[in-house]
Amino acid sequence: MSSRLRRSVVTRIIRIACGLCFGVTIAVPGSVVAAPDTRFHVFLCLGQSNMEGYPGIPDEERSFADPRFRVLAAVDFPEMQRAKGRWYTATLPLCRPDSGLSPADYFGRTMIEHLPADHRVGVVSVAVAGARIEVYDPTRVGAYEAAAPDWLKRMIAAYDGDPYARLIELAREAQKVGVIRGVLLHQGESNTGDATWPAQVKELYERLLADLALTAVEVPLLVGGLVAEDQGGKCASMNTVIAALPRTIPTAHFVSSDGCEALEDQLHFSPAGYRKLGTRYAQAMSALLDLSATGAPPRPTALP
Repeated sequence: MSSRLRRSVVTRIIRIACGLCFGVTIAVPGSVVAAPDTRFHVFLCLGQSNMEGYPGIPDEERSFADPRFRVLAAVDFPEMQRAKGRWYTATLPLCRPDSGLSPADYFGRTMIEHLPADHRVGVVSVAVAGARIEVYDPTRVGAYEAAAPDWLKRMIAAYDGDPYARLIELAREAQKVGVIRGVLLHQGESNTGDATWPAQVKELYERLLADLALTAVEVPLLVGGLVAEDQGGKCASMNTVIAALPRTIPTAHFVSSDGCEALEDQLHFSPAGYRKLGTRYAQAMSALLDLSATGAPPRPTALP
């Protein structure tokens, strides 16, 4: 081997090693880009304030930091030095800087507890407090935002005026490094009594699957109950509609909120309620997907 060839080989090895050690994607001439890691399971989370996580983070939750549970930042988090579109260890909050503990937190934590040690879970959280399901319709969001109160306009603006487009943008980024396994929805308070809600959710789900080249059988939809009647939930009547969603969407599954503790406003869950509901989301998803049986990627990939 000539000295020039040896130097070329050594340089390539060093570049690859640096990429693996520091989680940087290195473009090496003639190399093959790694396929998405089938052991990195990604879930899309959307909805209203309960999916955001009602503001307030209990002190006992702040210390959790497991690198196997990841979040793809949907917006910039200046104080946490998170940048939109980059992966981080899923420490609170997950959705936006002013959000709090949510079902997505204990969903992810529960999932990694029951997966093999070399598997990871990632979430993409794009939620809008107080918004109707129409906020996720790219053909209607402009008119919806125009008529919205200022506080809601500010939340929609955090996603450049189109939460659905932001969700798809991030989901496509996630597909480069992992596999989307499911969708978690917690929404309905602002659509209580709306007979068109099931059809709108169906349209949203089918659009999302088509835009990401996914299939319903491989990517189920989990929809959680609102604060339940046993907690005096102000929108508890909507749970009957949500529970019936599988009649409209065969791959939709209802996650009961019965017994999940609520705050005094009877609209939002308490931290204990979020923990229980998030755990139920994970139990439901685990029953649907045999993630531990997924194969290994073609070659090791760095943590995103």
